[in-house]
Amino acid sequence: MASKTLPTLKIGELEINPPIIQGGMGVRVSRSGLASAVANEGCAGVIASVGLGAYENTTASKFVEINNDALRAEIRKARSHSKGVIGVNVMVVLSNYEELVHVCVEEKVDLIICGSGLPLDLPKLTAGSNIKLIPIVSSARAFNIIYRKWKQNFNKVPDAVILEGPMAGGHLGFSHDDIVNGTTPPLEQLVKELVDFVATLEEKIPVIAAGGVFDGNDIAKFLKIGASGVQMATRFVCTTECDVHEDFKQAFISAKKEDIAIINSPVGLPGRVIRNDFTRRVMQGETIPFKCPHHCLRSCNPRTAPYCIARVLGEASKGMLDNSFVFAGANAYRCTEIVSVKTLINQLKEELSSALD
Repeated sequence: MASKTLPTLKIGELEINPPIIQGGMGVRVSRSGLASAVANEGCAGVIASVGLGAYENTTASKFVEINNDALRAEIRKARSHSKGVIGVNVMVVLSNYEELVHVCVEEKVDLIICGSGLPLDLPKLTAGSNIKLIPIVSSARAFNIIYRKWKQNFNKVPDAVILEGPMAGGHLGFSHDDIVNGTTPPLEQLVKELVDFVATLEEKIPVIAAGGVFDGNDIAKFLKIGASGVQMATRFVCTTECDVHEDFKQAFISAKKEDIAIINSPVGLPGRVIRNDFTRRVMQGETIPFKCPHHCLRSCNPRTAPYCIARVLGEASKGMLDNSFVFAGANAYRCTEIVSVKTLINQLKEELSSALD
């Protein structure tokens, strides 16, 4: 098999082969079904913790409890279907970020991946556990801040780091104008800068490339410039095991290159989506009034937001796309069929093996 010749992503004692982490996709896109299927193929399966519980019509007091219970259930379900590497993505910007991290600690997940903010206190929240801690950054500079703070305050360094570039799906860590005008540095440059920085440190910290990684040739390209592995999300939407509604997947299959768009999200960040009637309406200034008892994202101001991003993404996960949209990476239009996770990963392994020859 091609896998025998492939490099292994080593994060502490964890071994991930092929060296692929499945990206966490919220709301309710990557849950236990996808994560366990990916883990069973030797990769790292990741549950996205944001908005897992059916909290939309509950009171603020129930919000934390419902989402904690939902995350706990998804982790246990994934564990019941796989003995592989299972991680959880917890966004720092979530108002219930600390509570979700505590659930991960209690359930002894293998990895916690944190983006959408700098997880400066993550080692404190996970003290006493053996969970591997992996921040997502958009630059070597951001990683330097995390590295120094963790080392200074907790005598701990990240177990790995994910560099997510401007071609990723969902909320992005770059300015709207830079993304639209193409003035963001390419992922290759950002990864190389981070690899060079990490090489100056006394600890060996694996660098993982993310955002626009589509096939085995892409994986090989980043391994050759010093990354230890990649994170991929978009490709995994179009799998039979992905937990999202079939109409959500079909939006990827039907998308053309010109359908991939950048919008201004209500939470103050640019977001990459697949253009549809709803995105056209909101881009033209339409607002959808809502009441927000939860304030699930700290960066969101419900009084000025034109619509509730959490509700929109929740509806999208159910295939209700008339009043919602789907987040997607820049290469989503290249997805042409829905295949099993096993088929996808075998294809990636074959492509990677050929590209490394």
